[in-house]
Amino acid sequence: MQEKDNTRRKVLIGLTSAVGLSGIPFAATPFIAAWNPSAKAKAAGASVKLDVSKMQYGQQIQVAWRKQPVFIIRHTKESLQSLELTLPKLADPDSNQIDEPYKGINPTRSKSAEYTVIAGVCTHLGCSPKYHPEVEPKPWDASWAGGFFCPCHGSMFDMVGRVYKGVPAPTNLPVPPHFFKGSILTIGEDGGMT
Repeated sequence: MQEKDNTRRKVLIGLTSAVGLSGIPFAATPFIAAWNPSAKAKAAGASVKLDVSKMQYGQQIQVAWRKQPVFIIRHTKESLQSLELTLPKLADPDSNQIDEPYKGINPTRSKSAEYTVIAGVCTHLGCSPKYHPEVEPKPWDASWAGGFFCPCHGSMFDMVGRVYKGVPAPTNLPVPPHFFKGSILTIGEDGGMT
């Protein structure tokens, strides 16, 4: 009888051990998953990567970084040349009123001579300015040279996000940290100076 009990005990211990061991991955999963950054942490500062090689010249795209829109504009040679036309209209052409990370590197206010990367939130009350690249008279400016117009309160910005004089927006659109590695743009990291 004692042998039968010992055999039964060994079988029960073996089965209990097997069931227990098979449950370890299920029990460990929440703990391991807790080591990964949460969606909230990712939204608070995780970088965004995108391939900008397929963008057309003159095109603007929008991505979200830190729950905010970021505008990426691929400039034509003509749009970069028209930046000179807006200088007399600008309140802060050299971005002296804000902390601009890539000041003086390129006329695009970016690490790239071809792309502009700016926050897509008006510095007045947080509306999203609309992209109007056409160089033609507009209801808000008879000598419009292309740029951004905020329909909420009439703020205007040039093609690289510099604010016009006499509009409600107090400063230029901010430039988020970013860098290019070939055609891959990373927003949210600096990547060192180029």
